Amino acid sequence: MTNKKAMILGATGMVGTQLVKELGNSKIYSEIHLLTRRAVKLTDPQCIGHVVDFDNLSEYADLFKVTDVFICLGTTIKKAKSKEAFRKVDYDYVIEAAKMAKTSNVEKILVITAMGANSKSKFFYSRVKGDVEGALQHLVLNTVHIFRPSLLLGERKEFRAGEKISGLLSTFAKFVFVGPLRPYRAIEANKVAAAMYVAAQTTAKGYHFYDSAEIEELSQRVTINSDHPNKIDTGFL
Repeated sequence: MTNKKAMILGATGMVGTQLVKELGNSKIYSEIHLLTRRAVKLTDPQCIGHVVDFDNLSEYADLFKVTDVFICLGTTIKKAKSKEAFRKVDYDYVIEAAKMAKTSNVEKILVITAMGANSKSKFFYSRVKGDVEGALQHLVLNTVHIFRPSLLLGERKEFRAGEKISGLLSTFAKFVFVGPLRPYRAIEANKVAAAMYVAAQTTAKGYHFYDSAEIEELSQRVTINSDHPNKIDTGFL
């Protein structure tokens, strides 16, 4: 166990739940603070739950006194009910959290956006994700790792028919997404979580971006066994 402390926003989502397990297994973090809308059941002794109002994150400034902040926030327009509500979760909350982290001089911020993130995209979803990346760079933070996965594979609490069908097709068509098409290959949520964990242990400064192919490669640097916590290929650090 080390003295590193982590914060996870979006801990109940598909990647977030995997990340909680990843960080807990690592034994690198003495505290893992989970910021959620509602109380959640905690099984790992390192995890500390905080029910917060994301519309007023500034009221929880003291919670941001951690080493690494992992931002796994995200929703859909269907669930959010409107573009404005979607942007609030996927942009406003993310950037406000990054600002709070900057004020607390957090060492690393790790954020999930999406493949195709582009502030000039004609697609609203990609445009919002691009706006997030642009705002993060404008903040001039210490170290930021931005993950741009393609379609995420894994179990969600809510059913998304489109993703389910696309996920099944992607699983059977992996052999097609090779070479220059590899970044478009669907990726499992647990691999994204593993990659975020690995990136958080690096010493590289500045801004770093990872597509699905790079996320998968990064995730493979974690070795887990029953006798030791997560180990990382130290040649990468």
